[in-house]
Amino acid sequence: MPDRQRMHIEVRGTVQGVGFRPFVYRHATALDLAGWVGNSPQGLTVEAEGPPDRLAALISAIRKAPAHAAVASLHQIELPPQRERGFAIRDSLVAGPPSAEVLPDLATCADCLAEMRDPANRRYRYPFINCTECGPRYSILEALPYDRVRTSMRAFPMCVACSAEYGDPRDRRFHAEPNACPACGPKVALWDAEGRVLESGDMALRAAAVAIRTGRVVAVKGIGGFHLVVDARNQDAVARLRAAKRRPEKPFAVMFPHMPALRAACRVGAAEEALLIGPARPIVLLRRNASPGEDSIAPAVAPGSARLGAFLPYAPPHHLLLDEVGFPVVATSGNSADEPIVTDEQEALARLCGIADLLLVHDRGIVRPIDDSIAQVVCGEAQLLRRARGYAPAPVRVADVGAGVMAVGAHLKATVALTRGNDVILSQHIGDLDTLAAREAHARCVDDLARLHDAVPRLAASDLHPDYASTSEATDTDLPVVAVQHHVAHVAACLAENGVRPPALGIAFDGSGYGLDRTIWGGEFLRVDRGRWHRAAHLRQFSLPGGEAAVREPRRAALGLLFAAFGEAAFDMTELAPVAAFSEAGRRVLRRMLIQGVNAPVCSSVGRLFDAFASLCGLCQRASYEGQAAAAFEWVAETDRGARIYALPVREAAGRPLIVDWEPALRMAISDLHTGVPAGAISAALHRGLAAAIAAVAMRLDADHVALTGGCFQNVRLTEAAVAALRAAGREPLWHRRVPPNDGGIALGQAVWAAWQEGRS
Repeated sequence: MPDRQRMHIEVRGTVQGVGFRPFVYRHATALDLAGWVGNSPQGLTVEAEGPPDRLAALISAIRKAPAHAAVASLHQIELPPQRERGFAIRDSLVAGPPSAEVLPDLATCADCLAEMRDPANRRYRYPFINCTECGPRYSILEALPYDRVRTSMRAFPMCVACSAEYGDPRDRRFHAEPNACPACGPKVALWDAEGRVLESGDMALRAAAVAIRTGRVVAVKGIGGFHLVVDARNQDAVARLRAAKRRPEKPFAVMFPHMPALRAACRVGAAEEALLIGPARPIVLLRRNASPGEDSIAPAVAPGSARLGAFLPYAPPHHLLLDEVGFPVVATSGNSADEPIVTDEQEALARLCGIADLLLVHDRGIVRPIDDSIAQVVCGEAQLLRRARGYAPAPVRVADVGAGVMAVGAHLKATVALTRGNDVILSQHIGDLDTLAAREAHARCVDDLARLHDAVPRLAASDLHPDYASTSEATDTDLPVVAVQHHVAHVAACLAENGVRPPALGIAFDGSGYGLDRTIWGGEFLRVDRGRWHRAAHLRQFSLPGGEAAVREPRRAALGLLFAAFGEAAFDMTELAPVAAFSEAGRRVLRRMLIQGVNAPVCSSVGRLFDAFASLCGLCQRASYEGQAAAAFEWVAETDRGARIYALPVREAAGRPLIVDWEPALRMAISDLHTGVPAGAISAALHRGLAAAIAAVAMRLDADHVALTGGCFQNVRLTEAAVAALRAAGREPLWHRRVPPNDGGIALGQAVWAAWQEGRS
């Protein structure tokens, strides 16, 4: 064996923006190796020279990687020794197509917080403190490789002290690209609603805290956009925010100053705590310790909700504000209803006028809008419901998925995705595409994803629905378009996330999706193979009088369900809440709709089934936001301690898909209501019945892998019951963890399904 070797090492994965170059430098110098390390558009490149055993030790250290990094692959090539001396960090290479993974934004680390709170430190109370372990990444990145000159921090040349840290291998800010201090970095200011500067620097933060304490709404510019911040204990202030934001009932997220305050309001298990204090710091849905209105949180924050979206400060301005006020605050996205989050202070003046009293702004550019992520715990594990800050754009590994498929996602909770080799890069949450501003943001995200990764898409994947705004976006690309049925995309996303290839059974339960028969699907059991699928079973269909109006009015879904079971006699069942919710004249109109089949589309939707039962139980007749009725129906089940179960038998139909029949459950529920059985017991019984039906279909179809997907599997009770029932039946359940089960995962599924179709034999 030679006494000296030189090795060229290519490292791929999440290796930029995580302190990997300093990590390699320190290990190489400790091992007395010569050579260099540098970023490239593809990842990290190392050339190291020295004794073979020391090179092996360096490679072993690289494979283990520093915190927040992830090595996807490591390739090494032996080169002739050059007999050079010393080890260096070289300027980044910029040649070649980017394939490096972009690191998400990271919450402020404990070391930086300690410095920020230390009066003797030069960064005392500085709201842009960061190091290689924390701070902005994706939100400031303009191009790869990840270097300061290709971020919005290029507008802030480092001072002598910051430059010394940046160049010192012993310093934790060694090659920390967003490095800054009060002398050279971004600055904050407090503006009034007309854009006049009221305070600057630390006084701006202190004045903003005073405004929050006195009940005013402050728009706070953070890492990925603005928050609207108000005292979460102040009922009048929260109600004013609701009115101005045009958000009558949908719960607001609450940022707590510290964990003890959060624990006082919510139940926090070990899995929830790991999410709350981890580097991503998402909003976590938690059960409340007290009923709404019985704790310090104002009832208007989350009206009637048994759960609270809670999170902890994750950026320096939030820590400073919460340190000052000392109480929980509403921190909701800086926008009005159905619009994208605001990222620019001038845009904030225009779009948040009339909502915010004051604006706490800064001059560091936000390259792309990134909302807060939302998570919960299911079966003891984290599950993302909105994948954004802290998680996007980390790729999903999918073997041999190929390159160049651009998926445009769904109409609600839109994301976009791009295939690249063995990865699918999934964008941050964009939102619903109901407004022109949202559609423009979606188009920008499509362009941004391709540009950042220097990709030239060759194929677009879209939803089958012809009227989705995202479908129009795919058509406008002038690329060949593969239209993927909505629920097939859901199933493909779940399989891909779990690393399972077809064949499998996918169970897609949601509110609606465009079916091949032009009815509304949403209770689907799909047999999928690589690039092929068929509908093996579905929920029994019923009509939705008024079509889209039935989505906003659960009482309409309930009336459609009752009509399907009882015919015209349903309109005389005025002792039932949904029938009584209509006037006699209203019932006549709906009777004609249902009898004649006019403006009463047929659906097989589990989402609408939940809506109907929520209405039947008197929980919600009109909904002001998506999923409101179904959420109320889920939460009320927590009051049940019994074992009641409703039957949803699986029925045969010659030459047609199996039918999961809800009618016996409906009749049992009506009987229970007549005898005074509480809504919680009815809800729990339906959840158990659906889980049993899922297992029964899986057994009837002899399916081993069963993917649980679609927005209804945000329902923790349904998911956990289905997982238990499938396991008891000897089947392997798959569910979502890193990718949302709702339409936020559709882009992943579209991309994967289009790739699978191309590769089928």
